[in-house]
Amino acid sequence: MTNRQHENSNGGRRVAVREGANHALLDDVAKQIIEQLQEDGRRPYATIGKAVGLSEAAVRQRVQRLLDSGVMQIVAVTDPLQLGFNRQAMIGLRTDGDLEAVADRLAELDEVDYVVITAGSFDLLTEVVCRNDDHLLEILQRLRAVPGVLSTEAFVYLKLRKQTYTWGTA
Repeated sequence: MTNRQHENSNGGRRVAVREGANHALLDDVAKQIIEQLQEDGRRPYATIGKAVGLSEAAVRQRVQRLLDSGVMQIVAVTDPLQLGFNRQAMIGLRTDGDLEAVADRLAELDEVDYVVITAGSFDLLTEVVCRNDDHLLEILQRLRAVPGVLSTEAFVYLKLRKQTYTWGTA
């Protein structure tokens, strides 16, 4: 199960929509509510209600159901560079053994913000945020020490040109 995320234009908050979640909750009105929150995660329920044709209380109930069911979450999005994390990298991993167990171990590391099981030349991809190159080296050593990890290949980000979370609610 993966998350789809959307960051508003201010970079303040994002709404994550969980793929494979309970689609019964995702009628057209629920999708409109999600889209409203994707534009601004702090948008008042009364404003959302006017946009989707519901009362503030009805929007509040629907949002709570979406949150409780795991269909979406509302979280703050930060800029790693402004927080002192000057190095980001995508790391491809080749593994042996229980792939999901390895993925779970990697997901436990604080610096790892993304873990995905893939098809292709890598079994897993992880994204990490680091203070600097020394910190990246430390993380690579910790990743390589995880049982089942055979090799890693780091793709260091030099400049971020685009990052969006605008997948919508199809």
